[in-house]
Amino acid sequence: MSESDHPQHGFSMADVAAKPITYRLALASGQINVGAEAFELLKSKTLPKGDALALAEFAGIQAAKQTPALIPLCHPISLNRVSIHTRLRQDGFAVEVYAVAEIDAQTGVEMEALCGLNIALLTIWDLTKPINAALEITDIKLLFKSGGKRGDWVHPEGLSATAQAILDNN
Repeated sequence: MSESDHPQHGFSMADVAAKPITYRLALASGQINVGAEAFELLKSKTLPKGDALALAEFAGIQAAKQTPALIPLCHPISLNRVSIHTRLRQDGFAVEVYAVAEIDAQTGVEMEALCGLNIALLTIWDLTKPINAALEITDIKLLFKSGGKRGDWVHPEGLSATAQAILDNN
C-alpha cells in the first residue's frame, strides 16, 4: 500500500494561541434515578458504602481536573475552581447533579464541567447499585457557558431556579 492509500485523520488540538485570556465558566447538569429504597438510604447517608453524595462531589472535582487525560484533544488547563452540587428530588427518587468549572484562560471549560458531572453521577451509581441495579442516568446537558468571543450562552430550554441560584452564588 502506498502512503496515499492510508486515510489521513488530521487530528490536532485547537490552536488557542491567538485567543485572549478571558474568564470562562461552564455549568452542566444531569440526574440519576435511584428508586425509592436506595433514595431513602442515600438521603439518610446509610448506603452500605457510605455517603454517596459527599463522595460523588469529591469524585466529580477530581474528574474535572483529569479531563485532558481522558478526552484526547482537550487542552491541559489550570482550573480556577470546580464545584459539584447535588440536590435530592423526592419526586422520581432522583438526584440532580450540577457541575461548575471556571478558569481564566484562552479555552473554555465545558468539557471539564461535563466530565466532572458524569463521574459524579457514575459515583452515585456505583454506591447505590447494591440496593438497586435498575438505575438510570438522564438529562445530561450543558446549561450555561460564558467567556470567549461568543460571550454568554444559555441552553435553549433555559435555566431552572436551582441552576440560576448556583450561577448567582458563583
